[in-house]
Amino acid sequence: MHILAAPDSFKGSLSASRVARAMEKGVLRVLPSARVTRVPLSDGGEGLVDSLVGATGGTILKRKVTGPLGAPVEAFFGIMGDSRTAVIEMAAASGLPLVPEGQKNPRVTTTYGTGELIRAALDAGCRRLLIGIGGSATNDGGAGMARALGASFTDARGRELPCGGGALSRLAKIDTGGLDPRLKDAEVLVACDVDNPLTGPRGASHIYGPQKGATAAMAGELDGALKHYGSLIRQTLGIEVEGRLGAGAAGGLGAGLMAFLGGELTPGIELVMDAVGFARHLEGCDLVLTGEGKLDAQSAFGKVPLGVARQASKKGLPVVALAGSVEGGRETEALYREGLTACFSIVSGPMSLQEAMERTAGLVEEAAAQVLRLWIRVGQEGYRP
Repeated sequence: MHILAAPDSFKGSLSASRVARAMEKGVLRVLPSARVTRVPLSDGGEGLVDSLVGATGGTILKRKVTGPLGAPVEAFFGIMGDSRTAVIEMAAASGLPLVPEGQKNPRVTTTYGTGELIRAALDAGCRRLLIGIGGSATNDGGAGMARALGASFTDARGRELPCGGGALSRLAKIDTGGLDPRLKDAEVLVACDVDNPLTGPRGASHIYGPQKGATAAMAGELDGALKHYGSLIRQTLGIEVEGRLGAGAAGGLGAGLMAFLGGELTPGIELVMDAVGFARHLEGCDLVLTGEGKLDAQSAFGKVPLGVARQASKKGLPVVALAGSVEGGRETEALYREGLTACFSIVSGPMSLQEAMERTAGLVEEAAAQVLRLWIRVGQEGYRP
């Protein structure tokens, strides 16, 4: 029997690689002769580097860069096994967890460190960049990222603007003459799972600003600043970003990557599955195990279990998802319609969230073992543990 373990991370608890290993242990407990292929996945957020580097035999490199508040932080990026494709998680340099709770302020947080990671990838010889933009602390439209790569943003008196989304309201001139020339030869693919425009009621500032520390008044101020920024990008570069789907992702970093790097926004799970050759791993499989921390309404919109179910169902393969919690009703029904066979919570009895997170590896292993016992009994009578 050949089983594919292809989960996302259980965020805040266990990486996708460790979840896949726990699934494998559960399967082999029941059926030691089984062949288990581990393909940890990501939807473009946390775990993107780990998934793609691990699947292709690449390397992870650490770099000290500018954090969202301007102080140095230890970040990382990956180089895939082809030695020319870099994988970057913007959250590693500009993510919300890097900002202490009492210091959240999207007026001043910057994507400069993300630009430094991109420059480091270019220095390493990479000319294909896969960039995940989930989990940002920023609302600067990617201006900080572009500045780290050589662009200039000045006010009416010719002074360089300070970092952060708030300063964009004073932007008078964008100069891209100093952009790193290596970017002209680079292919930039952006893992993006939201379709929010840059501005407006569904834009970056109003929808995602509050979780980054914005009050209602601040969100309105930042929205106006991004609107002005988008207008100057159109005037200066001849590129329309304001109304494009996904431009508002990561506080407008989606717009900045499109405008300054020619980035192509792609659903994260599709980008990842293509990069790891997921369809090839399905060949000869009997059962697919997937999962994530929580199966809910968001799971039906570009998350890992959905992507796995869609591809596996094309080959008629059963797919079972394991999760820390499972929200029933219409949310899981939508996943069933896309090809998911069944889903189970790994929580085996009453316990606190903290306990469940501490025991995630063991709980995943046990749940995988129980799924396999049932699968052997009901669907594969020829196999015995």
